[in-house]
Amino acid sequence: MSKQFASTGDMTEKKISFTEIGRDLWAFTAEGDPNTGVIIGDDSVMIVDAQATPRLAGKVIEKVRSVTDKPIKYVTLTHYHAVRVLGASAYGASEIIMSETARAQVVERGKEDWDSEFGRFPRLFQGHESIPGLTWPTLTFSDRMTLYLGRRRVDLMFLGRAHTAGDIVAFVPDANVMFTGDIVEYHSACYCGDAHFSDWPDTLEAIREFDLDAIAPGRGDALVGSVKVDEALDNTADFLLSTFRPVARVARGGGSLKEAWQACRAECDPKFSSYAIYEHCLPFNVARAYDEALGIDTPRIWTAERDKAMWGELQGGGA
Repeated sequence: MSKQFASTGDMTEKKISFTEIGRDLWAFTAEGDPNTGVIIGDDSVMIVDAQATPRLAGKVIEKVRSVTDKPIKYVTLTHYHAVRVLGASAYGASEIIMSETARAQVVERGKEDWDSEFGRFPRLFQGHESIPGLTWPTLTFSDRMTLYLGRRRVDLMFLGRAHTAGDIVAFVPDANVMFTGDIVEYHSACYCGDAHFSDWPDTLEAIREFDLDAIAPGRGDALVGSVKVDEALDNTADFLLSTFRPVARVARGGGSLKEAWQACRAECDPKFSSYAIYEHCLPFNVARAYDEALGIDTPRIWTAERDKAMWGELQGGGA
């Protein structure tokens, strides 16, 4: 059965939740759409992931202003994907922060990613005319950066390759809360089109070692309490293994991408087919897993044209 390309058929507005996950720490979530974190310090606010457009960022700002009038000084971007970064201009922040690797990925593939994601997520890019251009950081770091919002400390850290090569997390020690971006998902499919499957599980274990009280994941509900945190870490790891293992078996045995797709579906459909953006992610995930299994370390750049060709080959759908 032919399926509509990516998320082009998903035009229903999602219900927004704004959940306090620690003292003055909030998770903006919307039923599987990209999440945004809010860290309120003594004198200023940090946003973690900006949304796809200034229009969507405005919805985050409305929620922020419902709980504080402190200025938004920092926008921290956990990675380079367009749905996370292109709304950054709306916040009026004096500093925009990325890892050095993420910035390099904007240089290398930012425009292609923007064009690609625009085609995949039309609902998220409503109001795209107000995007001023690619989002560039004013501050970058390699492994760790510590910032103080008054007395409140925020540690930004690269813990390992995962969803992309440049993912970072934001950790608030006084509350033992972490904003993970798309390294962790909850009842939402992991997008693995730019992933490093072999490294991602170790990065999840690095997060687990913090023994966190709460997590704001990249997609899905906020996770409060150690039971929910562990569930999300375990589930994310299972999704990755269930995707990569059957694809790698086919690829290394000389099988085709279509055969790898069929093997992945047989493993993943029974467990994950009800997850948000599952059908959207699966073709991209299989294509990347196939490449990595054959030794291609750096994910190939997705373009709008490559998206459609791959989708047609695997999903049987078109534009």
